[in-house]
Amino acid sequence: EEDMFMVVDLLLGGDLRYHLQQNVHFTEGTVKLYICELALALEYLQRYHIIHRDIKPDNILLDEHGHVHITDFNIATVVKGAERASSMAGTKPYMAPEVFQVYMDGGPGYSYPVDWWSLGVTAYELLRGWRPYEIHSATPIDEILNMFKAERVHYSSMWCKGMVALLRKLLTKDPESRLSSLRDIQSVPYLADMNWGRGKGRLNCDPTFELEEMILESKPLHKKKKRLAKNRSRDGTKDSCPLNGHLQQCLETVRKEFIIFNREKLRRQQGQGSQLLDTDSRAGGQAQSKLQDGCNNNLLTHTCTHGCSS
Repeated sequence: EEDMFMVVDLLLGGDLRYHLQQNVHFTEGTVKLYICELALALEYLQRYHIIHRDIKPDNILLDEHGHVHITDFNIATVVKGAERASSMAGTKPYMAPEVFQVYMDGGPGYSYPVDWWSLGVTAYELLRGWRPYEIHSATPIDEILNMFKAERVHYSSMWCKGMVALLRKLLTKDPESRLSSLRDIQSVPYLADMNWGRGKGRLNCDPTFELEEMILESKPLHKKKKRLAKNRSRDGTKDSCPLNGHLQQCLETVRKEFIIFNREKLRRQQGQGSQLLDTDSRAGGQAQSKLQDGCNNNLLTHTCTHGCSS
């Protein structure tokens, strides 16, 4: 009644912001891989004339193999040919200098290089744990522009020279001089050893746990269901659309038949089953049958308590 839902690819690894908050240490090798994969993604978007405008850890998702994917195109824009964007859009700490400049004095506008600046800020943050400039959502724009003019980015002495050189080129204030295409990135000596045809990574998290944690914490539909029921009660109205009854019946059928597979719970139950079998090996066949029934019952309970809300 209120929203449109889109079904997209399931990416089990969570976003990079989550891992930063969990104090995950990203090695230079890992960040190097992310930069290359994100460069491929940005090149793909550029081929379709798209500026994402909100590249940041929150919008970079990991799949179960550890590869990165860009999400959240809420403020993306399309530019054709020599067109430039001019609206103020993005997340302040990751926005390129030219975006602020357009807002302040009109300027010539901006284009694809803004995403590559954001990539530089993101890579720096993954390596160091904080961003190159102390910019927050409440920081005034004139103060931000003064930062860009007066402050120098500090690079850790622990990083290899190749990584520092790459970040410097991504965080170049002049968009004309900034690395801003796949060809630019591939020409960097530091990345000469990368296999651009098929990168490989490894996931540093428990995807099942994280996905369940996210579902349990957010429960986005739980409150909505109550709110809609309350509104109907207050207005004294019922569903007037003849299709609603049929849809509700279909949804109810799906809900009853849908069982969430919980790998961790199944593992625990199998462990308990082994103990029971050891205790009474004579009733092995019966015990196993009961355990399987128990697994299904528990999974159905899980569906009702958690699955309905998701």
